[in-house]
Amino acid sequence: MKKEFSLAFNEVLDDKQLPREVILQAVKDALVQAYRKTVNASAAQLIEAVIDEATGEVQIFAEKEVVEDVQDERTEVTLDVARKADPNAQLGDVVVVETTPENFGRVAAQAARQMIQQRIREAERDAQKEHFSQLVGEVVNGVVQASNPHMITLGLDRKAEGKMPRSQQIPGERFRVHDRVRALLLEVKDTTRGPEIILSRGHRDFLRRLLEDEVPEIYQGLVEIRAIAREPGYRSKVAVSALQAGIDPVGACVGIRGVRIQAIVRELHEEKIDVIEWNPDPAQFIAKALSPARVTGVYLDEVTEGNKTATVVVPEDQLSLAIGRDGQNARLAAKLTSWRIDIKSLTEAAADALHKAQSDAAFIEENADLVDVLLQIEAVLAKKAEGRPVTPEEYTLLNRFVDRVERGAQFRREAVLDAEREERAALESTLPEAAFDIPLEDLGLPPSLSIKISGEGFSTIGDLMLQLKLDPDRILAINGVGPKALETIQQALDAFKFPEPVKRKPEPVAEPEPEPQPEPELVQVVEEKVPAAEEVEKPVQLSEEDERLLAEMQGKTTAQAEAKPVPSEPLRGDEGKQSVDEIFARSAEQLLGKKKTRPAKPAPSGGAKVPEPEKKKPKKKKFRELEYDPDHDVTIVRRRKDEWEEE
Repeated sequence: MKKEFSLAFNEVLDDKQLPREVILQAVKDALVQAYRKTVNASAAQLIEAVIDEATGEVQIFAEKEVVEDVQDERTEVTLDVARKADPNAQLGDVVVVETTPENFGRVAAQAARQMIQQRIREAERDAQKEHFSQLVGEVVNGVVQASNPHMITLGLDRKAEGKMPRSQQIPGERFRVHDRVRALLLEVKDTTRGPEIILSRGHRDFLRRLLEDEVPEIYQGLVEIRAIAREPGYRSKVAVSALQAGIDPVGACVGIRGVRIQAIVRELHEEKIDVIEWNPDPAQFIAKALSPARVTGVYLDEVTEGNKTATVVVPEDQLSLAIGRDGQNARLAAKLTSWRIDIKSLTEAAADALHKAQSDAAFIEENADLVDVLLQIEAVLAKKAEGRPVTPEEYTLLNRFVDRVERGAQFRREAVLDAEREERAALESTLPEAAFDIPLEDLGLPPSLSIKISGEGFSTIGDLMLQLKLDPDRILAINGVGPKALETIQQALDAFKFPEPVKRKPEPVAEPEPEPQPEPELVQVVEEKVPAAEEVEKPVQLSEEDERLLAEMQGKTTAQAEAKPVPSEPLRGDEGKQSVDEIFARSAEQLLGKKKTRPAKPAPSGGAKVPEPEKKKPKKKKFRELEYDPDHDVTIVRRRKDEWEEE
């Protein structure tokens, strides 16, 4: 029994890929339900099942009342039997005792089989949902199990099935059974039959994930994907930017000889991919988004109601390329930039600019120098209409004229926009500051009216008050809002009391802290032996013979100095910039081997011999060793021991 139970239990674990506790709890619940069904027990009675994993033995424990005479074995038990489970049991108590029926194993196996399978299926579905919910937005691998014109079914991990509708497939792509496919996990839906996993190969995030896999710079965060516009199976545009200086974002995505982008193209069924560099300037970004077409001018219009519009002027030979097949290139550029793009040829733009200039008297007054140019533009356009050739100089003239007219119109639109912003800011300053923090629901309007107004983008009381000051007709244009509703809004605003602004105390200005002065470098001199006071060097006493020799040398030097004048220029070499007396004094010190000498005394007149001085050894050169102590931040000067002994 032990071996059979362990084998069966482990087989279920491997097959279902579920935690051990989940399957064990499912078996216990099934056994409890089987016991209730076998003995017809009440649903309110506490019943527990215990399984010995070592032997596979099953025990059922039920809650029963302690009585003297048992009338119903399902809910009652005698005192003797109750005290085996609880020694402190008394009559009238409720205890949990073992009530496993005879041959319960076989009966339970037949009754609980279907329930165990159902519980395991439910646990398996919950595990699948939890697992795949964490993978939403990631690329998964699957094997084609079934294919029809409307949907492809893929086998995934954990014995799950993913569905790829026709709308999420790449047009022209065909798969056969047992083909391995990569797809984006788009969504996980919870249904009564388990989680429904939706896969996609046509979503733009699938292209994003492929770029992250193929381009290490994107995965590492050195290059960022700013926007993606895609029409599956035909063409895609990707805007990228570098987050670190010195990196070419387009070159990193394309790779050497296009090896990186070609791998993605093959995965997407030969879909064309345009990689462009993102630019914060909308005009330059729109010009790049229309590649491979060459653009001569981009003029923005943000004042006109509706979407932001950009007028793009291209040469005549680039018009079809800028628009693309069935408008595909222009459509993708509009999706990529979030601008409405109006593409015109140079001659068409020149004709429109000429009409604007001629119909606007203020423009003629401001640009009096363009009167002669207008005649030239008319002549060039007439020549073009007649089919005669136009010279490059005339095309240049058209281009300059269009640029000047469109730039002037753009500047006027920007001036109007700036004036509106200033007016809006001035009106905002007249409203209470707290009004822009209070939600519209607190105004006390009827719920239906509040929902209609908030649906138009007015989320706070301040937004509503500002719009009423700017243009009340905008509120009246809302569906379901009339003059009576506008009056109700005005009454609610008049009755509403805004909280008084809290006056903040001026914060004390902190005085700037003085800059820390650098601490002087400490130099510590460590001497191994300190000489006594008697050992300090004293002036040298010269003998009579030394004094006589010194006097003779001094006399010769003086006579030579008198005979030959000392040059005014400083001496060169080691004796430069020194007088003759200093040179002599230094020579005498070197001769006698002393640092300091006294003035020479005249030699004695007697002929007594003076004993010769003993020859002394030349003094050793002093040795200094500098050592830096990082712990105390000082410099230590060390001397040799023999130096102190000599001194």
